[in-house]
Amino acid sequence: MSKNKILEIENLTVSFDGFKALDQLNFSMDTGELRVIIGPNGAGKTTFLDVITGKVQPTQGRVLFAGRNLRHIPEYKIARLGIGRKFQTPRVYLNLTVKENLDLVCNRHKTVFSTLLNRPSSSERRNTSSLLSTIGLEAKANLQAQLLSHGEKQRLEIGMLVAQSPDLLLVDEPVAGLTDEETENVGALLLALAQSHSIIVIEHDMEFVRQIARQVTVLHQGSVLCEGTMDEVQNDPRVIEVYLGKKPSITPHQMKMLRIVAAMAWSDGYFAPEQEALILSRFSQLLSTEAQPEELQQELRNYLAQNIPIEELVTKIESPEERELILKLGYEVIKISSRTPNEPMINQEEAAAYEKLIQLLNLPPEVVKRVEMEN
Repeated sequence: MSKNKILEIENLTVSFDGFKALDQLNFSMDTGELRVIIGPNGAGKTTFLDVITGKVQPTQGRVLFAGRNLRHIPEYKIARLGIGRKFQTPRVYLNLTVKENLDLVCNRHKTVFSTLLNRPSSSERRNTSSLLSTIGLEAKANLQAQLLSHGEKQRLEIGMLVAQSPDLLLVDEPVAGLTDEETENVGALLLALAQSHSIIVIEHDMEFVRQIARQVTVLHQGSVLCEGTMDEVQNDPRVIEVYLGKKPSITPHQMKMLRIVAAMAWSDGYFAPEQEALILSRFSQLLSTEAQPEELQQELRNYLAQNIPIEELVTKIESPEERELILKLGYEVIKISSRTPNEPMINQEEAAAYEKLIQLLNLPPEVVKRVEMEN
């Protein structure tokens, strides 16, 4: 076990009546790392957390936490070792105030009654006040938890988890059912906590994963399918096949080109139907594939639904001819969304995105000028 590894899982198998929920799974993460685990339904994500926390015992293999084998250690003792888990549904005391919920967890030797009846010490008040600030609920400290929004309850429970001072936080689908604003708030909280904690997040929301992830692990059929940055994972043909249910019709390289062009359409936060139609038409003509035109267009449409930053993608496009093609298609995409055919009114966001694309592609000015003149 490396000194820098807070968690290391070796050849982990969990069988339920012959069905392998986890199958020879190997996984490790560094101390202080925020790792996101994704995967389709049935991939083994919940069982993965169950084994770490002692809820389920492995059939084979072992889980090492800070060098210690967790096999046969009861759940409550694993929690005391420094592993805290947040479940999908918020588990807070609805009839207590936000502050009382935190007080109760900060002071483990107290009961609900002593928390309500006794005045907390000055150090306890400092701890609670700091947590309220961290989770952004200072203004609602004296509000009953049942009156909080779903997103605020999620943040409160994360705060209650942090109050237990775990070294490793396991957070299961924290943004399920949240609004965009609440999702952003939870993401900001997890990034802040990652400065002082090791965190594993299980999540399905890919935009949220992109907001917080540095390293992503993909589970499939109880094993690790691949690991890498979000861009690397989303462009991996094996991941695409797992999520779409079939082998992709286009290569990873073609996928990068497609997403760079799609970024022009997404740059103003809105993917106009005419932009989608143009991209589908152009790429259907360009790509050499055995897929039927209708199938290919539907597959491309699934890829286009994801808005991905292009900086890393552009660096992978080395051919000057392909860079020129991307510029041409990007210019067509932003031009087609103009308000009128005679008076182009490209909006500021798309214009800025196009200028950024020109810089990233690093094509000679005369090539850029020629491409624009031809289109």
